[in-house]
Amino acid sequence: MSVSPSHPAEGGQFALLRQRRFAPFFWTQFLGAANDNLFKFAFTVLVTYQLQVSWLPPALAGLVIGALFILPFLLFSATSGQLADKLDKKTLIVFVKRLEIAIMALAAWAFFTTNIPLLLLSTFLMGLHSTLFGPVKFAYLPNHLSERELTGGNGMVEMGTFVAILLGNLAGGLIIAVPEIGAHHVGFSCVALAVLGRITAQAVPATPATDPGLVINWNPFTETWRNLKLAHGNTVVFRSVLGISWMWFFGAVFLSQFPSFAKEVLHGNEQVASLLLIVFSIGIGTGSLLCEVLSRRHVEIGLVPVGAIGMSVFSIDLYFASSGLPPANALGLSEFIALSAHWRVLADLTLLSLFAGLYSVPMYALIQMRSQPTHRARIIAANNILNALFMIASAVIAGALLSAGFTIPQMFLLVGLANAVVAFYIFMLVPEYLLRFVAWIASRLVYRFKVRGDEHIPTHGGAVLVCNHVSFVDAVLLMAASPRPIRFLMDHRIFKVPLLGWLFKLAKAIPIAPQKEDPQAYEAAFEAAVAVLREGDLLAIFPEGGITRDGQLQPFKGGVVKILEMAGREGLQPPVVPMGLTNLWGSYFSRVEVRDGAAVAMVRPFRRGLFNRVGLCVGAPLVPAAVTPEGLRDRVGALLT
Repeated sequence: MSVSPSHPAEGGQFALLRQRRFAPFFWTQFLGAANDNLFKFAFTVLVTYQLQVSWLPPALAGLVIGALFILPFLLFSATSGQLADKLDKKTLIVFVKRLEIAIMALAAWAFFTTNIPLLLLSTFLMGLHSTLFGPVKFAYLPNHLSERELTGGNGMVEMGTFVAILLGNLAGGLIIAVPEIGAHHVGFSCVALAVLGRITAQAVPATPATDPGLVINWNPFTETWRNLKLAHGNTVVFRSVLGISWMWFFGAVFLSQFPSFAKEVLHGNEQVASLLLIVFSIGIGTGSLLCEVLSRRHVEIGLVPVGAIGMSVFSIDLYFASSGLPPANALGLSEFIALSAHWRVLADLTLLSLFAGLYSVPMYALIQMRSQPTHRARIIAANNILNALFMIASAVIAGALLSAGFTIPQMFLLVGLANAVVAFYIFMLVPEYLLRFVAWIASRLVYRFKVRGDEHIPTHGGAVLVCNHVSFVDAVLLMAASPRPIRFLMDHRIFKVPLLGWLFKLAKAIPIAPQKEDPQAYEAAFEAAVAVLREGDLLAIFPEGGITRDGQLQPFKGGVVKILEMAGREGLQPPVVPMGLTNLWGSYFSRVEVRDGAAVAMVRPFRRGLFNRVGLCVGAPLVPAAVTPEGLRDRVGALLT
């Protein structure tokens, strides 16, 4: 059973841990991620430090184990995506957890007998377990969380995953180090975590199949191609998939180099390498949790450029912070922390990972919200395939750079610069990210923007948003308030305003000229407006016909009624949502100054100080038949009081 989008849980993302629709799923995925990493790290330590295996030298052990774990993502993600769309997600989760118990029982036997080939097989099978769970993990959430909870829920899952990775690695290293019986204890621990995961899975609520009639294509290659084409069908979703895969490329460079970075650059011992992993995990977790706070409980992709900027800035600064550190013997943890030169390194790692959390969580939420429900799991499976390919490419490129003589700090610098280029490319391909970034900046750093009644903004389907017109940034503030893109019907003259004109062109705003001035452009604008509603998108109109010159609400023109009549002839009945912008008159962007007899804007920017309060009040939707210009003006006017 899913939650009504208009009634999200009170108390924010942590309140979800007290609810059955989220908590059992959260702990199931948490235990699975912890088990994966406890097993992998313990196995890596075993063959690196405790056993001498002639055909698996220590230098290759980590690479082989990592490759075997990732291989199933390439081979079986396409199949797992189909299964997640075809089957009840609880049924699939329970099956995967039963499979995990069997795999871990096999792994435990292999640890008891120190059977390395069997442990390698178990690694591959645990990769298969994670491959089967991956599409379910992200396709489950939109069925049980509203749009206002989706960012917080993804943040919790992302935070939980990285905490589980951290705890699993730490536990695996500590348990396997126990003399003589460490391997036995690892086996017992893996089985115990698998059993706990199976218990929590039982409490996961049923989630009906989204495409029960789907015929499974068992050919992984043709199905992988089909999944990628499905994702490519929605430009915003596909670019987001690529953006997430790039984030995994970026993160894999740092995670894979922590041991060498700690030893060769920071002159620290194994404890210092563990500290780097801890700091990185804390940063990702913190950034993931901050997404809900910074997004005001909406899917806010304006955070993605914020995250991308931070990732580049702090990875580049990490190069400067770690270059030229004085040579030293293997420093212990306390000695390492005692040197102030290392604090900047730790701060850079914390902040670049924090911004990576801000970057990834909104993208995951956007994919979940914008993907067609019947194909959602398969699109996530396509994302998992690309993630695996990007991580493999990361390892190959990092190895090539190191072989070519690049230092680890230089590699961090290159990745930071490359991230800036990739981010800029994605944001130019999908202007929605840039538009939301501008709206986020305006609503949080220029103004203190408070929205009331935003639950009345439809999360699906076409609708007409009607608002008073007070300033040149009204449209930007409406963008910030809406979880969905908005197409604006705007006076053609505003497109001549520097910067704002470019911004509204990016937003695909529809220019409208007065009928007497340009009849053809006038009619074309109305046709374009109806097309927006036909496509199921949001259309925003400022019915006053221009920015107020005295701060008072002006008479509404009849354009809204004309659009509704044209839409009605096509069988469309879009709701009309009245909106009122408050306290914006008198700000920098409103026409409050009179110069040479004309009302002008954008003079004396700090007239009202910094972060002045403005607001938006959203009223209940109206049916088209109840809309008249006068009645609509009264509705908007009531929202301004």
